Amino acid sequence: MERRTVLITGCSQGGIGSALAEAFHQRGFHVFATARKTEKMTHLRDLDWMTLIPLDVTQESQISAAVELIQKHTGGTLDYLVNNAGDGYIIPVLDCDQVHGRQIFEVNFWGPLRMIQEFSPLLIAARGTIVNINSVASETLPLWLGIYSSSKAALLALSETLRLELKPFGVQVLSVMTGAVQTMIFQTNYRLPPDSAYVAWEKQIAAQAEGSEQASRMSATVYAERVVGDILNRRGGITYRGQMASFAYWVVALMPRFLRDLVTVKMAGIS
Repeated sequence: MERRTVLITGCSQGGIGSALAEAFHQRGFHVFATARKTEKMTHLRDLDWMTLIPLDVTQESQISAAVELIQKHTGGTLDYLVNNAGDGYIIPVLDCDQVHGRQIFEVNFWGPLRMIQEFSPLLIAARGTIVNINSVASETLPLWLGIYSSSKAALLALSETLRLELKPFGVQVLSVMTGAVQTMIFQTNYRLPPDSAYVAWEKQIAAQAEGSEQASRMSATVYAERVVGDILNRRGGITYRGQMASFAYWVVALMPRFLRDLVTVKMAGIS
């Protein structure tokens, strides 16, 4: 029996992509795991049917090279494309560096779009599935995450439009709205700009940026197992995974906006 194939972006050790790569591998897939630097995926190197590819989703030449490589491996098909690579940015909107902000959109929005466009012939040939790893922040809109949340909200709108546009070709699109998950992707020694209007709340913002609540988050392994189950059992749409993800869904769906505002401000630790 021919192995099913999956390409996953952002598979550096300690992150969600790495856990997804291992979960798919355990299910018998040929996994194409990518990261900007392959030395960040050495923990996956010795696994059979695990192909490591250097890939920066902001670089079209690297995406084209990945397409060519996978075409040679599979004969021109790809069953699953998982757009996981992403960058965070915790900063009050007034303090946002616009060059940095544009880079967040390059990685979180334009990167997945580039991947989808370039790999679409392989996905259509396989009647495959596109999976975009999103965030509940795109709906709950927490403080200090305005730029990041905006990039993920744009990705959600793109995904839902694609879900309908790709139906005639038999390609499914699934958005995974991710809650709190344990990863190694946090900042250290966080500081606001010295002239920030928010210096009175720097301690609270820094705690969020530095991942002070890691222990209460869902492990990446558990998250990945559940997400892979969703991917293999669903026919597109939206799923919620990670600590507090389902709660976030119900808050957005049922809670009046004024109450959501109160909760959001309280969780940010400001008055």
